[in-house]
Amino acid sequence: NHTRITEFILVGFKSHPGSQLFLSVLFSTMYIVTLVGNVCMILIIRMDSNLHTPMYFFLENLSTLDICYSSVITPRATLAFLLGRRNISYNGCASQMFFFSLFGTAEAFFLAVMAYDRLTAICNPLLYQVIMSKRLCVLMVMGSYLSGCINGTIQTGFTFSLSFCGPGEINHFFCDVAAVIHASCSDTLVNELVMLAVCGSIIVGTALVVFISYGYIIVTIVQMPSAESRQKAFSTCSSHMMTICLFFGTVFFMYAQPGATSSPNKSNTISVFYTIVIPMLNPFIYTLRNKEVKGSLKKQLKR
Repeated sequence: NHTRITEFILVGFKSHPGSQLFLSVLFSTMYIVTLVGNVCMILIIRMDSNLHTPMYFFLENLSTLDICYSSVITPRATLAFLLGRRNISYNGCASQMFFFSLFGTAEAFFLAVMAYDRLTAICNPLLYQVIMSKRLCVLMVMGSYLSGCINGTIQTGFTFSLSFCGPGEINHFFCDVAAVIHASCSDTLVNELVMLAVCGSIIVGTALVVFISYGYIIVTIVQMPSAESRQKAFSTCSSHMMTICLFFGTVFFMYAQPGATSSPNKSNTISVFYTIVIPMLNPFIYTLRNKEVKGSLKKQLKR
């Protein structure tokens, strides 16, 4: 007979003390860069009235989301490496999973919404301000978070309906759905199918919106008469396209394929990329690849 556990032990990235110290310093540095970069992006957008457009409204919300997304995982992982305290309570694990699923899902929807915004701006510029009204933008943001809440509730509810027996070790550095399912002593077939169906439909659905939008965008750009117009249109999309490739590439590899729960060691490294690295890189991608943001940043620094 097994006793139902009250806490889990996160054992991802088992290593000697020297490596743990290195990882704690690395994670904390990346988290600080993430906070500073995204807060600066939010301040730049809010302080410059020229950036008060739908595109930058979504970008401001993406920066806020990246802060929340990274904050769910990175601080606790850093402390675990630094202090060696890898225990997390049952309720703490469930909470971390819920908010991670919420923010991760919302980010996928945000990227799809931003692709639709670029589609409207480039393919229908005369009606852009009418179509992308403030009300619609707010509804899209709220819808993204609502979708995240629904997915978080489904994933957390199904996962923690399983039985977990001692020692309760999770081969990950946070309570990811796949890793927690792998640690269960119950039959997990239904849970794996639910994860594949729900996560797969979200990833594939939002990716389709992105690909279809950029299909129309590319056709429209190619048909533009001047090279200057084509270059300007492409420059407004290049940073978003880079973010999309990074996010959807890693997330699809993790969740939208059969056998996603069967390789916990491989998922540890990949998870670092989309939970910590991408939120850190986004502000730099949008700053370095966007002339308006760079111009606004220079203006604020001169002030």
